[in-house]
Amino acid sequence: QIYLYSIEIFIFFYNLFLATICNCNINNTIMLSSFRNRFIGRGISSIYRQQVRYYSTTSTPNIPGLSDLDSWTPHNKLKQWVKDQAALLKPSSVHLCDGSQEEYNKLTEVMVKNGVITPLDRPNSFLGRSDPDDVARVESRTFICSKSKEEAGPTNNWKDPKEMKEIMNSLYDGAMSGRTMYVMPFSMGPVGSKIAHVGVQVTDSPFVVCNMRIMTRMGSPALQSLGSDKEYVPCVHSVGVPLKDGQKDVAWPCNKTKYIVHFPEERSIMSYGSGYGGNALLGKKCFSLRIASTMARDDSWLAEHMLILGITNPQGEKKYIAAAFPSACGKTNLAMMTPSLPGWKVETIGDDIAWMKFGTDGRLYAINPENGFFGVAPGTSRKSNPNAVDAISQNTIFTNVALTDDNDVWWEGLTENAPEHLIDWHGKDWNSSASSKPAAHPNSRFTAPLSQCPTIDPNWDSPEGVPISAIIFGGRRSKTVPLVYQAFDWKHGVFMGASVASEQTAAAEGTVGSLRHDPFAMLPFLGYNMADYFAHWLSIGKKTQADKLPKIFYVNWFRKNAQGKFMWPGFGENSRVLKWIFDRCHNDDEEFAAHTTPIGYVPEHSAIDTTGLNVSPQTMEHLLRVDKDEWKNDLESMKEFLVQFGDKVPMGIKEEMYNLNSRLTRK
Repeated sequence: QIYLYSIEIFIFFYNLFLATICNCNINNTIMLSSFRNRFIGRGISSIYRQQVRYYSTTSTPNIPGLSDLDSWTPHNKLKQWVKDQAALLKPSSVHLCDGSQEEYNKLTEVMVKNGVITPLDRPNSFLGRSDPDDVARVESRTFICSKSKEEAGPTNNWKDPKEMKEIMNSLYDGAMSGRTMYVMPFSMGPVGSKIAHVGVQVTDSPFVVCNMRIMTRMGSPALQSLGSDKEYVPCVHSVGVPLKDGQKDVAWPCNKTKYIVHFPEERSIMSYGSGYGGNALLGKKCFSLRIASTMARDDSWLAEHMLILGITNPQGEKKYIAAAFPSACGKTNLAMMTPSLPGWKVETIGDDIAWMKFGTDGRLYAINPENGFFGVAPGTSRKSNPNAVDAISQNTIFTNVALTDDNDVWWEGLTENAPEHLIDWHGKDWNSSASSKPAAHPNSRFTAPLSQCPTIDPNWDSPEGVPISAIIFGGRRSKTVPLVYQAFDWKHGVFMGASVASEQTAAAEGTVGSLRHDPFAMLPFLGYNMADYFAHWLSIGKKTQADKLPKIFYVNWFRKNAQGKFMWPGFGENSRVLKWIFDRCHNDDEEFAAHTTPIGYVPEHSAIDTTGLNVSPQTMEHLLRVDKDEWKNDLESMKEFLVQFGDKVPMGIKEEMYNLNSRLTRK
């Protein structure tokens, strides 16, 4: 016993010795290994390894800025997490963000000085150019690291979470050397809202910090909402380019090795190698959809890839609508629509993401968890979306657009004709008469405050959210799907969402015109098995009374005639379809302005107001036509898509497929 006590005393003092060394520098493993081998036997070597691992991640490194943690927050768990990240990432300094305008101004000044961004001749606006290898989401490097592969499902990339953490921690070791680690507390949704959730992201990119300030409610209020013990989603991001002493930085640092990793059970995110968009702004798709979708599944709410708009009729009655569309289907244009119908008004809550939770009255209430627009620039114009053009007139960060000779921005589709000379997104001269490549990258972006939108809804920042009366799904379909139709009930509506599909619009995405299934427009953004997601939507319908649930619709602005021309004018004229949806939500009569078809309730030909439109009755008949043979083909395509989910496809979806087939074959 005396011998064992002696060993324990030795270990105690040895641990103190390790702690002292680790606080100075734990990297000298050779010295520590030598010390271990000389004075400690194999029986205690495992204890040594545990202590080195512990102190190397939990001891407080002597890094400028880290000592301010105690005055920054009383949240001990958060403070320790920040210390752990600093110990691993080894930045030269730590900046604890407050989200102030002064902080933003200082960061943009430094980035302008270092050539990262260019100031523009529009108020408080800047242009950044990314590395050509860092221009978009990297879906092939995006992983859902749930405990099992089945939990992630066949539509997600999966890797064992333990294995992935080893990979990420190896990449993170010293990844911020020579850089500042910025610590950003941010709220997804109005601060203090019961629908909102808080995250904390560390990053070594000031460009990311400035964009996150626009896209989220980033700063002191979000931090204060955590108090001393509330939960948050930890997010780690590094561009993966450490700097040696005296080494000059590049304008857009990034690494060829890229990972965007989600741990659903832990509700945490890790990103490495990219400084672009949703790869680096971890509050966006990573948190607000992939992680939030798992949170929503666990806690009986919805985190969706949906716009939210308010629509008011000439009598002053208002309803709120959420809508999900795959890419290239006009989601942002719909969210900021200027209605062509006299007396009707559309106002914007958000153009990309909706979080919906049940209120005390049994209805679903939605917030936009974001605070800004992260929009695709090409195609945005006064003709397609004048409100978006106005929204980005100031306080905007542009990425990979072209620079004009008068120090403003331009992209394809902004004007009918391109300027004669531009500086393209590579920073090189571009001439309209001689250049064959686009001046702006096809995925070039703008980041602008939501509050600048001319059509912003008065309740866009309401902590209570807005009550949703209708949910719309849609896709780009040249045939088969009518202009608009309505589900028979919630379960049928879930099947409609599960069957969302859209035709490819570019050869790079696949065969042009081929059908790509994108259930609920969530295929790239879901944090767990898609079949379980279907079951979750079905379960939501059982949480309240049927008359409290939003009515569900499907729209298709893109049907073509025999000559391959669009039959519906779209844009502001889509308000005519929204009017029918509004009226259907306002009337409990199932046959009001509609008739029953095998696929759902379809408007009577005269129910869509076409006053002043050059759309003939024959065209309306074609737009609203339901061809049974075409729908049978669609149903077969849906069945083929669902094969990959095996026995996990919920019975409710199978029943709806059976019912649709029965209605289509009925004479």
